[in-house]
Amino acid sequence: MIVAKRTQNPLDDTKGSAVTRMGITVYGCDQDEAILFQELAPQFDITPTITQMPLSESTVELAFGNRCISVSHKTHVTKPVIRALSKAGVVYISTRSAGYDHIDVNFARSVGISVGNVTYSPDSVADYTIMLLLMTLRSVKSALSRVDNHDFRLPNTRGRELRDMTVGVVGTGRIGTAVVQRLQGFGCQVLVYDHHPKTSAEYVSLDELLQKSDVVTLHMPLNKETYHLLDHDRIKKMKQGAFVINTGRGSLIDTKALITALQDGKLGGAALDVLEGEEGIFYTDYRKKIPKNGLLSGLEKMPNTTITPHIAYYTDHALRDVVENTITNCLKFEEEK
Repeated sequence: MIVAKRTQNPLDDTKGSAVTRMGITVYGCDQDEAILFQELAPQFDITPTITQMPLSESTVELAFGNRCISVSHKTHVTKPVIRALSKAGVVYISTRSAGYDHIDVNFARSVGISVGNVTYSPDSVADYTIMLLLMTLRSVKSALSRVDNHDFRLPNTRGRELRDMTVGVVGTGRIGTAVVQRLQGFGCQVLVYDHHPKTSAEYVSLDELLQKSDVVTLHMPLNKETYHLLDHDRIKKMKQGAFVINTGRGSLIDTKALITALQDGKLGGAALDVLEGEEGIFYTDYRKKIPKNGLLSGLEKMPNTTITPHIAYYTDHALRDVVENTITNCLKFEEEK
């Protein structure tokens, strides 16, 4: 039987509480998140049950007595787990992420569980997107690799200046809008695609954006409509030598089609903070073994491709937002019931 123990380590700490205080079970909680939950809990008069273990059928019992739970984007919440949560009395899941493609929201609703996401500083991902974009245009991965081998010659390929380029931003939610604002400061032409225009930027069709953009950066949520949004056919429509940046979700891109386009020179490069099949690989130490993911292996070998492990959101400001908004989401849900 799994029991959250009372210790000084916030990852294992479950405080005693008065019956009037609301409880939240926080699953898959890393050390830095746990510290924030323990710091903020008294301010909101809640009692967090914190565990580093991910939500699963074997850990559902930690939710007993709490109507609200919190999960991270790192854990896929399956239908059997959702059923078990419902039987345990859980009525609200707050995911500590903007996206909730890791949860079957419709199935949860069918068993009486609501699902909510959190907002956090869009600047975290927007800043990171611009960094990846500039690194890609200047072939920084290759430059650093050469320096590591004490090769200090000029690269074979000259860099590109952003002001001379057209950048296509796909999706203008809070993060996409923040990216547009940053790009405007560089003096480049910005084209935007979204079903619901939210900025003063120039909105065009997706096909036109792909045909005219030197760089395409993805900021759409992942759902049935956006799965493999950038597939083989759409990549064919892109400009010769164009670059792709993805800090949204891995499955927005058909990765096999991307690899082919990078190999044959159709695309000039890619920078990916998210990847199809990243679950179980990202956030894990693989220094002593090779992860079993053919897509990752194929991309890692390419000098014109940069991969980072889904860390664009990971700033002190954004993490505090995530924890605080998780708590307020649960409180608001209970107040409205």
